[in-house]
Amino acid sequence: MADGRNQTVIMEFILLGFRDLPDLQMLLFLMFLVIYMATVGGNTLIVGLVVANQHFHTPMYFFLGNLSCLETCYTSTILPRLLVSLLTGDKTISVSGCITQFYFFGSLAATECYLLAAMSYDRYLAICKPLHYSTLMNIRICVQLATASWLSGCLAVIILISFLSHLLFCGSNEINHFFCDPIPLMELSCTDSRLIILVDFILACVFILPPFLLTLISYVCIIGTILRIPSTTGRKKAFSTCSSHLIVVTIFYGTLMVVYILPKRETLRDLKKVVSICYTVLTPLVNPLIYSLRNREVKEALCKVVSKCGFQKNVQRL
Repeated sequence: MADGRNQTVIMEFILLGFRDLPDLQMLLFLMFLVIYMATVGGNTLIVGLVVANQHFHTPMYFFLGNLSCLETCYTSTILPRLLVSLLTGDKTISVSGCITQFYFFGSLAATECYLLAAMSYDRYLAICKPLHYSTLMNIRICVQLATASWLSGCLAVIILISFLSHLLFCGSNEINHFFCDPIPLMELSCTDSRLIILVDFILACVFILPPFLLTLISYVCIIGTILRIPSTTGRKKAFSTCSSHLIVVTIFYGTLMVVYILPKRETLRDLKKVVSICYTVLTPLVNPLIYSLRNREVKEALCKVVSKCGFQKNVQRL
């Protein structure tokens, strides 16, 4: 019982997801299934290329491999549950399962903020400090930055989870979302959640704002340096080395800000749900597409792998 009154404590939630589109459930299932398979396949392929190809053992590709590994885990915390819901119609999730999903989603999202910041710093050194790049960005520093990114993301969400786990939920158990976002969870709580909202805000300022500002400052410096390059060819070459990363950063942070900065109004709820697809589903998908289609070295490595596989198959047939 909650607060000593006749209120039943909720043991499970209902993720409404896309319930307002009943005729499109199977179409949505097929679409998200294709996206999930492409995301996992593409990011796994990039990780494999970075690990197996000696040519990719550089700071830029080291961070790219980490990002691809993260994106695979990131999308796997949300899409499998959504696919089951769309296929079977079962939209229930236990309170502990919901908090667990948020833990993995939140920690991986926070880790991505730090990884994107580390990647932007790497590009800043490569373009703005080319003579000192090999000294300032060696393998030891790369490992330290990647490790700090993963640990910081986990630490930030553990603090929030410790507060969330003490909340009691009663009354409505419907979450108007397709995954367990913390804001709808707090709104369903029948205990005072003002402290946890304050903690959430402080954690966002401490753990999320610094990597965002570092990323922003790095790209301001990068763009300023590129614009000072006298030759058009030189500017294009310099910009091509960081444009792919800039696209990923823009999509990720842009959609995050739309969802979490816009006013919490009922009229904007459905808009935020659609926009949140961008940073939870589309960003992990476009990461391998952008880095492979816009990167000559990655495309050449992929062609070699494909041709090698084709050659081996011909040999086996003979």
